[in-house]
Amino acid sequence: MAYYWFKAFHLIGVVVWFAGLFYLVRLFVYHAEAKLEPEPAQSILKKQYELMEKRLYGIITTPGMIVTVACAIGLISTEPGIMKAGWLHIKLTMVAILIGYHFFCQRIMNQLAKDECNWTGQQFRALNEAPTVLLVIIVLLAVFKNSLPLDITTWVIFALVVAMAASIQLYAKKRRQDKEKLAQSQELASTGAE
Repeated sequence: MAYYWFKAFHLIGVVVWFAGLFYLVRLFVYHAEAKLEPEPAQSILKKQYELMEKRLYGIITTPGMIVTVACAIGLISTEPGIMKAGWLHIKLTMVAILIGYHFFCQRIMNQLAKDECNWTGQQFRALNEAPTVLLVIIVLLAVFKNSLPLDITTWVIFALVVAMAASIQLYAKKRRQDKEKLAQSQELASTGAE
């Protein structure tokens, strides 16, 4: 019975942790782009994003990570023989990378608060895709275990990364075009008013 309790709360922790990580880096995007706003909007936005980032990290994201890891330890304690499985070693390596990403986000959050971070919104959009790739790998390993078809999985991961990179570039292009259209319409409006 303990196995099922650990498994249920492990999955809940994973959902909460990933939701927090995805939203946290999205806030970094907005925080970085707030630098482009005129004052007083810039200061107001940066202050609000700092508060939101701090609360999200401390109240949702980190507790989600703790529940995930604690329940994973509980799961392993109910089936200690699973530590011999090769797939689990790969999964634990991916989780270790994810934990590193989690603390890297904390470092960025602190740099943003001190105005010491020079990342752009575009760079944060790319960073926000890293946990997606890790999530896919971790879930595939958990589902397929030692039966994971590596040839297909490699191509799926490769296609996912290419699709994410392309979508980031296309979105950046669309944003540039929208800005240009807005600037043109504002210019036309100002010349028409004269």
